[in-house]
Amino acid sequence: MLNEYVISIRAFDCKYNKTEVKKRLITEITAPHPSPALFRLLSYAASQRSVEVYKEYLESADRQLFSCILDNQLVGCIGIERNGQRCTIKHIAVVPESRGKGVGSRMIKFLLINNAIEQISAETDKEAVAFYRKFGFSVSSLGEKYPGVERFHCCYSLK
Repeated sequence: MLNEYVISIRAFDCKYNKTEVKKRLITEITAPHPSPALFRLLSYAASQRSVEVYKEYLESADRQLFSCILDNQLVGCIGIERNGQRCTIKHIAVVPESRGKGVGSRMIKFLLINNAIEQISAETDKEAVAFYRKFGFSVSSLGEKYPGVERFHCCYSLK
């Protein structure tokens, strides 16, 4: 059960439609030994370094990792590094079968509403630029940061 890995509940959101109630729960993850499902999800955003990345979240006071649970299933995670009322998205991942269904956007909205954040930035690749633009981020090219790989800086500000 995922609940044993989820420690502090930060927000609860119900989305209603005509036939069912879908419950989304976004929580901060602080457990010393998270589920294999979380490591699998983190591997989408951090390649094969998911164990090391998770340790960075546990050991740094400036970093936080949140999970998104939909119908009792882990469907997304977002990791940030805070600097006052600003934060940088270090990792964001959604399971393939839940992509394009608003999970990533819901996690970003959660950060803005529940964490007194005024500005969010992220560095990403070409494949994720459309997601950030759709949310309202301004996007600028950082050029070819790695051989053959163009990177982008994305920024969203409430002010």
